[in-house]
Amino acid sequence: MKVLMVLTSHDKLGNTGNKTGFWLEEFAAPYYVFKDAGADIVLASPAGGQPPLDPKSDLPDFQTEATHRFAADPATQQALASTVKLSEVKAEDFDTVFYPGGHGPLWDLAESDTSIALIESFERAGKPIGFVCHAPGVLRHVKAADGEPLIKGRRVTGFTNSEEAAVGLTDVVPFLIEDEFQALGARYEKAGDWQPFTVVDGRLVTGQNPASSESAANALLKLLA
Repeated sequence: MKVLMVLTSHDKLGNTGNKTGFWLEEFAAPYYVFKDAGADIVLASPAGGQPPLDPKSDLPDFQTEATHRFAADPATQQALASTVKLSEVKAEDFDTVFYPGGHGPLWDLAESDTSIALIESFERAGKPIGFVCHAPGVLRHVKAADGEPLIKGRRVTGFTNSEEAAVGLTDVVPFLIEDEFQALGARYEKAGDWQPFTVVDGRLVTGQNPASSESAANALLKLLA
C-alpha cells in the first residue's frame, strides 16, 4: 500500500505578519495511522524540502499522543524535512492521497494547478482521496470528469465558519471553506466546533478539524481495504 501525503509550502498568515503552515497533529496522526497499517508513505509539498510548521500547532495545548510520538521519531522528522516536489509525483504510483490541513493550503495548494491535476488523476482512477480541516479547501477548483466542481452535490465537511471565527481569522483567510463549499453546490455538513467529524462520500473523505485527523485517515484506510 503506497500513500502520498501532500503538505503546504506556504508560511505567511495573510497580511498579519504571523506565520502559518501545516498543523502538526493533522500530519502526525494520519501519518502513524498509515505507518501502523504497514503503508509505504511518501511526503510531498509544492516547494519540496521542509514544509513550514504552523508554530501554534507546536504549543503545549495542541500536543497529542501522535505529536509526542513524532517528537521522539528522528526518522519521520528526517522524512518530513526532505519532502519531494509535488510536481515530481504521479497518481499512478500511489493507492491513495491524503492532505493534512493548517491554514497554509488555503493559499498555495488550493490554487496550485499541479495539486488540482493530481487530485483529478486520483479521482479519475477511482482511488480514494482524503483531506482534513483546512485541506478540504484545496478541492475548490478541482473538477469532476463532466467539468462540474468535484464536490457539487456531494457530502463534505471542512473547517467551519464558527471555528474560523473562534481563532480570529475570518477576515484573514482567502476564503471560508463552509461558504465556498455551499457556493459550489456541495452538501456541506458539520458537527459542533472542535468535535471529531469525518464524512465519507464514495471515495472522498473529508474531516472537519484537527480532532478529525485520525478518523479521516482510518476512513481512508477502510476504503483501501
